[in-house]
Amino acid sequence: MEGVSVRKIKKICVFCGANSGKDVAFVNAAFHLGEVLGKRKIDLVYGGGKLGLMGCVSTAVAQHERQVLGIIPSAFTINNLVGETCGKEIKVATMQERLVMMMELSDAFIALPGGFGTLEELFQMISWAQLNIHNKPIGVLNINGFFNGLLSFVDHAVKQEFITPRARKILISATTADELVDKLQAFRFEPDPALSKLKWSPSSSQKEKLDLKLRL
Repeated sequence: MEGVSVRKIKKICVFCGANSGKDVAFVNAAFHLGEVLGKRKIDLVYGGGKLGLMGCVSTAVAQHERQVLGIIPSAFTINNLVGETCGKEIKVATMQERLVMMMELSDAFIALPGGFGTLEELFQMISWAQLNIHNKPIGVLNINGFFNGLLSFVDHAVKQEFITPRARKILISATTADELVDKLQAFRFEPDPALSKLKWSPSSSQKEKLDLKLRL
């Protein structure tokens, strides 16, 4: 990456399935991503618990003695529904509160294979970047072509002029963890000139609530 300005990334939020998926390559890639984050001294933010790929990546990061923070809705902790979080845990009331906190506490975002929840989290972060709510890099780890159809659809939406070429650059993809982290570090945000005029900030009450949870 000679000659390229590198973004400082200390914490990456990983979105992924609470299932392991059909292909063992997904599990192996989740563990490998956790190893890459650990070796690069990058901490993990994730959705909490130990199920599926979420458990794989969090376990690998913790094994490399990096901090792991699970942000989990209280409803999921009833009857130990998702298992014990590997690391520190913050409980929130709603899914939306969880996503906002993930955005605030992370420097970048990676999506591994997953279902509707993973896709929702991924596209919410992309939408918020497009609206200039944040300027943090977002990428998908395209294991064995899992995201090929999704990326093709996004490119189709560009051709149909529902997504601008500028906005398309928000979504990064790579087939290996090291390549993806390199791309996230090299990412340069290019806000839409019109949307860049929007000003967003959490209310003072939201800030106080976040500060309180981080102190606990």
